[in-house]
Amino acid sequence: MNPSDQKRLFRELIFYRRFEDRTYEAYMERKVGGFLHLYSGQEAVATGVLEKARCGHDYVITGYRDHVHAMKAGASPKEVMAELYGKETGSSKGRGGSMHIFDPTVNFMGGYALVGQPFPLAAGLAMGAKMKGTDQIAICFLGDGANNQGTFHETLNMASLWNLPVLFVCENNLYAIGTVIHRSTVVQDQYKRVSGYGIESSQHDGQDIDVVMEAAEKAIDHVRSGKGPYFIEFMTYRYRGHSMSDSKSYRSKEEEAEWINRDPILIYGNRLKEAGILSEKEIKKMETAIDEEIENEIIKFAEESPEPKVEDLSKYVLDDNPDPRWIGPLQS
Repeated sequence: MNPSDQKRLFRELIFYRRFEDRTYEAYMERKVGGFLHLYSGQEAVATGVLEKARCGHDYVITGYRDHVHAMKAGASPKEVMAELYGKETGSSKGRGGSMHIFDPTVNFMGGYALVGQPFPLAAGLAMGAKMKGTDQIAICFLGDGANNQGTFHETLNMASLWNLPVLFVCENNLYAIGTVIHRSTVVQDQYKRVSGYGIESSQHDGQDIDVVMEAAEKAIDHVRSGKGPYFIEFMTYRYRGHSMSDSKSYRSKEEEAEWINRDPILIYGNRLKEAGILSEKEIKKMETAIDEEIENEIIKFAEESPEPKVEDLSKYVLDDNPDPRWIGPLQS
């Protein structure tokens, strides 16, 4: 990447972290309701993978830790925050909340609350692309905790049998809510679990965005070239609890400190400073500008947006909805 792109990418990592931090604050202020699952610590995975995808063209789908995936795919940060606030201007018109960000105008086909739910949907999107004869692929982000669901194995079997253009991206953060992976899963290296389905797979460091992009580029090229599905596992870590009600009491301080020292922002920032691409002063200026953007534009937009109207309770439910935002991309 050229220095300009490297700076942009580094800014994105900081932006996503600060966005999640501000969301945390808004939740504590009781301006965000419902469940909230933050992505802090895992930013390099979604950012790096989707940097190598064709966002707006390829389909992207994920679970409920979905804010960053949506924004990197092309969803408006203002609309994502408004959705968290439950406002009419939100990406799901305030009806979905944190776990159901959805923007088909950029082919972000949603975050889903049910564990394992995105697997078959991703295969369906890939099947649709194959039937239409496009070069689109479906990218399905998943957590390690979802891989013991039946939908995981059923989908992998059919995706391989039908040679579907789907990329499965496992973000292995070692925990399924509060259960560490060795207490729930026999084969802890998730990329090894797909060998029985004849699917190409690999495992990589999810904290280093350069590593993520290199691995993602290879996997995406494999899928787009018609060689069938690919399963890629990134080892990563969430810095906050599973959700806002999680005290993280099941994790040791030593383990957390070890992973914080491998912060994806720290790793990439140090690399750019050593290469002379960014200085500490430039980084501080970047952080200040990001904080101002989030507060003065994104939060302001969410707080000033209107609440959904009670009389519109059934709106966006029926399939005769005339709003092209919801039906356009699926007809192309």
